Amino acid sequence: MPQHLGAMALIVRDYDEARDWYVGKLGFEVVEDSDLGEGKRWLLIAPPGARETRLLLAKAASPRQAEAIGNQAGGRVFLFLHTDDFWRDHRLYLARGVKFHEEPRVEGYGTVAVFEDLYGNLWDLLQLAT
Repeated sequence: MPQHLGAMALIVRDYDEARDWYVGKLGFEVVEDSDLGEGKRWLLIAPPGARETRLLLAKAASPRQAEAIGNQAGGRVFLFLHTDDFWRDHRLYLARGVKFHEEPRVEGYGTVAVFEDLYGNLWDLLQLAT
């Protein structure tokens, strides 16, 4: 049986704040937003055209979880956003106010630049070499 990652939890401070940032800045789509009661939601987002992997925006429910907001990978790049047109998306994200940590660079594996989300988690915007 083939397997794939269905979703990854991303700890956030506020559901609506996070949803609005990912939709407004990165152009992600809301896949599902269901009220689970007691202030919890099942809020799945994904880049446009994504078929399998989703991000579950999970509101911190304890002080320990709140400490992880923006530092889910200990300061390393946490998520890798693949694109079919690096320069299109880089220009668009800059215009929308996304903060990049470096100038784009071409590596053997593709064109890449590190950016941060609204909480400071680091991402690679990456177009793989053909």
